[in-house]
Amino acid sequence: MLAILKAQDVGKAYESGLIFKKQHIVLQGITLAVNEGKTLGLMGVSGSGKTTLGMMLAGLERPTSGRVLFAGKDLASMRGPEFLAFRRQVQMVFQDPEGSLNPRKSIEKSIHEVLSLLKIPPREWRDRTGEILETVGLSEELLCRYPAQISGGQCQRLALGRVLLLQPTVIILDEPTSALDISVQAQILNLLRDLQRDLGLAYLLISHQPEVIRFMAHETIILESERTLEEKAKRRWI
Repeated sequence: MLAILKAQDVGKAYESGLIFKKQHIVLQGITLAVNEGKTLGLMGVSGSGKTTLGMMLAGLERPTSGRVLFAGKDLASMRGPEFLAFRRQVQMVFQDPEGSLNPRKSIEKSIHEVLSLLKIPPREWRDRTGEILETVGLSEELLCRYPAQISGGQCQRLALGRVLLLQPTVIILDEPTSALDISVQAQILNLLRDLQRDLGLAYLLISHQPEVIRFMAHETIILESERTLEEKAKRRWI
C-alpha cells in the first residue's frame, strides 16, 4: 500500500511565560502513515494531542520537530501554489460542523462560496450544488435554510459536501460523529464508507469511541502520554 500522508518523528511543544520560558510538550516522536484509499484510526485520552496531530497533518499547525510528508514531499519545503494545492488535497472535518459554517449564510450560499473560490462559472453552480447534495444525501429543499435551522447530522453532511467539492485525496475526520445521536452516527459512518469506496478517499479518523474505530479503521494508532502505541486492529470489511 502507498502512504499518501506521513508523520515522521513529529513533535509539538508550546512555550509560555515572558521572562522565564516554560515549555509544554503536547506530542513527541509521532510516526504514522495514512495509506491511499484506507482509514487510519487515531485514538487517545482527552488531552493526548489527537486534534493537534490532525491539524499538523492538515497543514494548519507547524510541528516543532520532525516532518510531515504528502506524496513524499515535506510540507515545510512547500511554497505558494504548491502548498495551496496540498491544502486542497488534504481537508479536515471538525467535530462541530455548525461551527465551521457561517451562521449568516444560507446553505446555498455556503456551497456557492466554495464554488466561487474554485472559480467555477456561476452558470454551473446549480448543477454542481445539486450533484454534491445528492452525493451526501441532502435535499435541495434545505438550500434556503441556515445552519441553525438544520440538524446536526445534516450539518455534518453539508460540511462533508463542501470538502468534497475540493476533490481531496485525504480527509482528516476529527470526532465526526461524537456529537450526534446513535442512529445518526450510523448514517454518517456508512456515508463515509460509501464515499471511500466510490471516490478512493483516505481517512485519518480521530475518535475516542472504540466502536467507531472498529467499524471504520483498517489499522489504529493509540496516543498515550505523549507517545504512540501501535495496535494491530485489522478491519472486517473491504
